[in-house]
Amino acid sequence: MTATTGRPPARPSATFWARNQRRLAPWLFLAPGAFMFAVYVVAPIFESIWISFLDWDGLGEARWIGIGNYVELSSDPAFYTSLYNNVLWLVLYMLAVPAGLFIALFLNQTVTGIRLYKSLFFFPFVISQVVVGLIFSWFYAPGFGPLFLFFEWLTGEGVAVLAEPDYVTFGIIAAGLWPQIAYCMILYLTGLNNVAADQVEAARIDGAKGWRMLWYVILPQLRPATFIAIVVTVIGALRSFDLVSIMTDGGPFGSSRVLSYYMYEQALSEYGFRMGYGAAIAVVLFAIMMVFITGFIWRMLRNERGA
Repeated sequence: MTATTGRPPARPSATFWARNQRRLAPWLFLAPGAFMFAVYVVAPIFESIWISFLDWDGLGEARWIGIGNYVELSSDPAFYTSLYNNVLWLVLYMLAVPAGLFIALFLNQTVTGIRLYKSLFFFPFVISQVVVGLIFSWFYAPGFGPLFLFFEWLTGEGVAVLAEPDYVTFGIIAAGLWPQIAYCMILYLTGLNNVAADQVEAARIDGAKGWRMLWYVILPQLRPATFIAIVVTVIGALRSFDLVSIMTDGGPFGSSRVLSYYMYEQALSEYGFRMGYGAAIAVVLFAIMMVFITGFIWRMLRNERGA
């Protein structure tokens, strides 16, 4: 008869997955998205940088020219016109952020008809940029456009905004601001729903109201919404291709070009097929975008750590 030792039977060692399940599970869920991001975002960025060093028409043999495309950009007046217009877009497009905030503050009330007001302000966000461009093209149209008729009634002479090199970029930016303000408004309305009511009530007890309440109590709690609003507004300002294409096609005389549209003209239009030169413009545009967004992220993280 075999003597028993009293020890429990040996358990098989745990598998690798059982030991590391909590650590590996999040990465497995992230893997499909990370793979798609790497293939469709990261890889094309490096591909564009590589193509910017080539003289290539997109079909034939590519020829290495180093920084030749960038040297040509430095003396290209059309590039500087596009760059200047993009700076205008960046500066004026930022008006969408405070405008969206103040409209959200107005709509974040319980008054009669507030749902109707919200629908009216929300409307520009749900229509496409192409439709926005067509609406504003009609609005600015010489001879019968409401803005043209208004100036004609006011001064005796109408202004054809889209036909004037000095005004055309401002007219297109105004068209772009209409849906962008609605987008920022939606972001801030969502943020206002998450504002801590107890902090607001405590501030009222301490006598804070009006601008002081907004600056010291409301805005600090809206930092995430402000971050998203600024990032999407910067991106929208720098990729303002569709409105320029629909409203002016870069005219008159190329005065309304932006970098994204000039890139398309050089690389893909019937007058272009200069893939390397278009890629160089795309790299410059990407660098500008990264400088703005990285600078804002760094500033926001610094403020968060100091808080």
